[in-house]
Amino acid sequence: MKKLLGGVCFMLTCALFAATPATSAPVNNKPSQTVESSGYLTRSDVKAFIDDLIKEHQFSRKELETILGQAEKSERALALISKPAESQLEWKDYRKIFMTPERITKGVEFWQKNANVLNLIEKEYGVPADVIVAIIGIETYYGRQTGGFRVIDTLTTLGFDYPRRSQFFRKELENFLVLTREQNLNVSELTGSYAGAMGIPQFMPSSYRAYAVDYTGDKQANIWKAEEDAIASVANYLKKHGWQSGKPVASRARVSGIKYEQALSTGLKPDKKLSKVQSSGWSAPNVVPPSSKVLAMKLKGQEGSEYWLGMNNFYVITRYNRSRMYALAVHQLAEAVIKDYKKAQSKVKQP
Repeated sequence: MKKLLGGVCFMLTCALFAATPATSAPVNNKPSQTVESSGYLTRSDVKAFIDDLIKEHQFSRKELETILGQAEKSERALALISKPAESQLEWKDYRKIFMTPERITKGVEFWQKNANVLNLIEKEYGVPADVIVAIIGIETYYGRQTGGFRVIDTLTTLGFDYPRRSQFFRKELENFLVLTREQNLNVSELTGSYAGAMGIPQFMPSSYRAYAVDYTGDKQANIWKAEEDAIASVANYLKKHGWQSGKPVASRARVSGIKYEQALSTGLKPDKKLSKVQSSGWSAPNVVPPSSKVLAMKLKGQEGSEYWLGMNNFYVITRYNRSRMYALAVHQLAEAVIKDYKKAQSKVKQP
């Protein structure tokens, strides 16, 4: 029934900007002829990029010149990526964006609508339905906010007018052009975030090619409109990045003494044995063996400092978006959604 087609979202989820929903994904690879040339074709770096794609992927020069000639420089994308709001937020403010009654309610509704698919995918991939729902809820508000930027514009702009990450975005532009040919998608009409993240799960083109799943069996991983494909793609991404079925994500902790700050982790990957963290003054429920490695975190919450221990699955979520706050928001939203979902299901079962 399913076919594997394969960074996901880049830096910041589009939900922070209340982006407009994407249009449905067309199914032909012919670029529109209505957009005037933006001048990219006159640049030597673009010409070299075209030469490389012709050699590497056997594109025709005419095809690439038609597509890239229509790419428009996006000053808005440059402005947003230069000053990402996420890097300026504390946990107490970041959490408010995603942990809202409406987002939790919408998550329950999304789960109810896709209960059969979520159940099948959870069994097949070993990734809990609540985590999948939470990621989709944070990324695009369950598919309502998939981004209003043309992907060809953002990736071309960032690939050639954003020197800081030009190499990364040129590679994503290359993957985008290849995947639209592979999937027979219309280059000119596909939309996404200001960084080129696409569809309900906000996959970057390289992630799409590596992890997107055609779960409906129609020979196209339509992550823009097919919720089944989007759900399976999120699960596949997490599984491929090392999700451990049945294992915890994170646990709230308490600290005491004067040595607890010595145990704080600096990166995203669990790096200290739980027993060592505990000996420094940390206490938490015994959710993993003392020999397990954990990520010891201190975040600024609404009522002061919060202390958390992240496990392997927490780290896996940061592979989706490289942010502790993102992973913790996914964890807490997942807990809230599954709690209300179970309540709703128990009411349905009552005589």
